[in-house]
Amino acid sequence: EAWRAVPAGEFLMGVHDKPTRIDADYEMMVTPVTNAQYARYLVEALAAGTVRVVDGQLLGHYVGDVFHGAKREERIDPGEYLHVPLSDPSTHLLLADGGRSVSVNPGYSDHPMVMVTWFGAQAYCNYYGWRLPTDPEWEKAARGTDGRPFPWGDDVERNRANFYNSRDLFEGLAYRGADTTPVGFFNGQTVHGYTTLDNASPYGLYDMAGNVWQWTGSIYEGMHYRSLRGGSKDTYGYNLRIYTINNATPTYASPGVGFRCAR
Repeated sequence: EAWRAVPAGEFLMGVHDKPTRIDADYEMMVTPVTNAQYARYLVEALAAGTVRVVDGQLLGHYVGDVFHGAKREERIDPGEYLHVPLSDPSTHLLLADGGRSVSVNPGYSDHPMVMVTWFGAQAYCNYYGWRLPTDPEWEKAARGTDGRPFPWGDDVERNRANFYNSRDLFEGLAYRGADTTPVGFFNGQTVHGYTTLDNASPYGLYDMAGNVWQWTGSIYEGMHYRSLRGGSKDTYGYNLRIYTINNATPTYASPGVGFRCAR
């Protein structure tokens, strides 16, 4: 539930450390949105009628994007779009009582909300008067101003974040693959003999690298894709570098994709 302030000003952005300026102070969530937080929102949003469930799919309205007609650009007109494929077994939310109550699979309340599309992430933030961070906002919050490649410094270590073959407590059996860790898990604590290293960014944000990719709110002219930042449990350690940019269509959902909000 916590937020941290990120000041306006210049920082180094991208693989080539381009000086970039952010003009206004802002705040970002300390950790990604959890399953428990999204479940609470879902009960409220269903009651308010801002979202609805159809055949196991959570849907909601989006105002649409300006269409520029660029090569391979797809139209995103005003309409109803997928927020969460609730019927997918990778989604840890369970609806009951006609949607008047939502529970979370045991043990996953404090894990990041996954299987959420860009539309579902954006709708959550907007519901509370917040928004998804822009690409520059996300990168500055993760990197600070000294050009470091990782939120914590210059090198990636297995006990520092959740990534492919990091061998953390939630790595899972080989046939299952990796699982998410609870948000903020890598904070220097020792759990069942496994000692974590603190992975906070210079502004005190956790999980800015690893665990789940995070949607950002930047919309670029002539492009319908949305950016994903931070790497995930399924990516190699080098993909946790802050300037690594992934992207997907806004209807994409994955067990390795989540989000956090800015304001």
